[in-house]
Amino acid sequence: MRIQVRRTGGFAGIERHAEVETSGRPDAREWQALAEAAMADGRGTPPVGVPDGFSYQITVDGKTVYCADPRLTDAQSRLISRVLKEGA
Repeated sequence: MRIQVRRTGGFAGIERHAEVETSGRPDAREWQALAEAAMADGRGTPPVGVPDGFSYQITVDGKTVYCADPRLTDAQSRLISRVLKEGA
């Protein structure tokens, strides 16, 4: 499973992108469950965010959803943080 996160917005407006390939990882099932939960609550179009807040595009195996601060679900927040921390 390929998980990609793109973060835009914020005070400085700097875009950040990272991705993780879970195939062959010992924690692949954990990643899959987290990705499925995050995708389930995403929107098909970018939501209106708040000034200086971040907007996110989450893509899992070619399917994309959108979300924005401050209305991230717990699963979205955890997945985004993890991908941006561990991804390349």
